[in-house]
Parts: sequence; structure tokens; C-alpha cells
Amino acid sequence: MELLHLRYFLAVAQELNFSTAARKLHMAASPLSRRIKDLENEVGHRLFDRDTHHVRLTAAGNALLPIARGVLEQVDSITWRLDETARPQRATLLLGMPTGVHPDLRERMDALAERVSDRFEIKRWPGGTDRLVDAVCDGRLALTLARLPAGGDPALEQLPVMSERLGAVVPRDRFAGRESVALAELAEVAYAGSPTAVTNAYFRGLDQQLAELGIKKRIELGSATFEGISEIVSSGLAFSISMLDSRSPVQNYRLDNVAVLPFSDFHPRLETGLIWRKDRANGGDLREVVAAVREVFAEPLRS
Repeated sequence: MELLHLRYFLAVAQELNFSTAARKLHMAASPLSRRIKDLENEVGHRLFDRDTHHVRLTAAGNALLPIARGVLEQVDSITWRLDETARPQRATLLLGMPTGVHPDLRERMDALAERVSDRFEIKRWPGGTDRLVDAVCDGRLALTLARLPAGGDPALEQLPVMSERLGAVVPRDRFAGRESVALAELAEVAYAGSPTAVTNAYFRGLDQQLAELGIKKRIELGSATFEGISEIVSSGLAFSISMLDSRSPVQNYRLDNVAVLPFSDFHPRLETGLIWRKDRANGGDLREVVAAVREVFAEPLRS
């Protein structure tokens, strides 16, 4: 039995869809199906019940699931366990940082770095939530800040650290003198979503929620940045949604004819969490850091 067979099995078991699992594994569905059949032949049990519409784990598949996870977690931990035996007393840890982290959260992260500075030097690595979470999964990053929800990998653990209120980014001249705005007033205005580089599960869900609440028009901006979205809003072609707090770094991208107003009938919030691998925290190389994280963020921040 090869380890790849177990990885293929876990991917299908997590997605319960061969096509989705194949995309996640960067392969075609047909060879993935053959590999699963090879594994079933080797273990002597059918692992999945399949029909044209559904994929389900059999009793044997459910029994194999925790075994496969345990084996792969042990294998994946080999590198950092060996590194731990040879690393210097003060180790360097890479921390993922998504765009637009609130200054209060940055200050709290500084406090965390100071708390563990005798044993660890924490260096920050920028990126979008999805890629940062992937980097934690494969060990390139020790832990990351991420916009929640982020990933469904059972090998990961997350701790909410901040909740930020969101508002409508609108053309200032169109809503002059206003202290708030209702969704109904924006129904005829196109919605410009977040930049592609920072779009994640939360903003994809927010887009769907807005559609269900009557915001049907969209402007597709491709690889637009925050500056590009601000240009579109300033010209009166669209509205967007962003952090309401004036201290948020995202506010730095506002143009003169752009205002951020609270919704009067909609109350979205953006949750941010810290994410790490369970095996590295439970008796692994991050146990001291995670213990410090739980102390520093005993109470999540709000804005």
C-alpha cells in the first residue's frame, strides 16, 4: 500500500465527490477512481458506495478514515520533528498575514511575539487567506491569521481573535449627509466584490447572501485591487463592502468621493482567526507558542 493511496482516499472521503477531490489533487477524476479501486482491492473491502448522484463511505471506509489520518499525520510530521532536534535554541517561525489586518490586531500580535521572544523569532509572511492556510497545512508556515471560515481540514485548529463590523462603500456625493444606508437603496447599484487576491470563503458567502437579499447586479473586476474598486465606487458605477472602522488599513485606499456607511438593516461582520496544525501544537514544536496564543487572545478583539 502506498501513502499516495491514503491521500487519495482522504481527499475523496472529505469531499464525497470524485471530481472535486480530483481538482484538489490536481489530477483527473478517472485515474483517481482507478487508484481508489486499487486501494479497495488491496484492503479487500469496498470503501465507497457510488451512484450517479452520491458518494458515501461504507462501514469499512469509515473504519479506515481515522487510521489513514493518523498515518499521514505521523508521516507529515517527520520533517518538523527532525528539524526540532537540530534547531537552535531560538527558532524562527513564519506567521501568515492577510491584507488589511486591523492595527489593534497587529498590536496584539506584537504582544504575542514579545511573549515568546526568548525561544522564538516570529516573522510575518503576506498573502491571501486560502494560500496562507494551505501553507500552514504543508508546513511552510507555522501558523497564520486568516479570514474565517477558512478550510475544513480536520488536522487544523483555529482560534477566533477579532471580529470587525463591515459597512457599505458608496459614492459620497450620492449619499451626502447620510449616517447609514439600507440594502434596498442599493438594489439598483452594482456590487463590486473584494479583490481576487483576498477573496475567500467568507466573501464568496457574503456575495451569495447579498444576492438572496435583493442585490442582483454585479461588476466583475477580474484582478482589480482595492484602489481599482475605490475608483469604480468613486465614479458612481458600484458599491462595495469593507471594514467600517476608520482605523482599518483598507480605509487608506478610499478616494475623495468615497464614503463607508453602516447598514441600517444588515449587520455583516468579518471574523479573523489564528490557525495552526494540531499535531504541531499537541506535543509538537508549536506547543509553547500556541499556549501563549491562548493567553494573549483569551478575549477576542472587536471593532
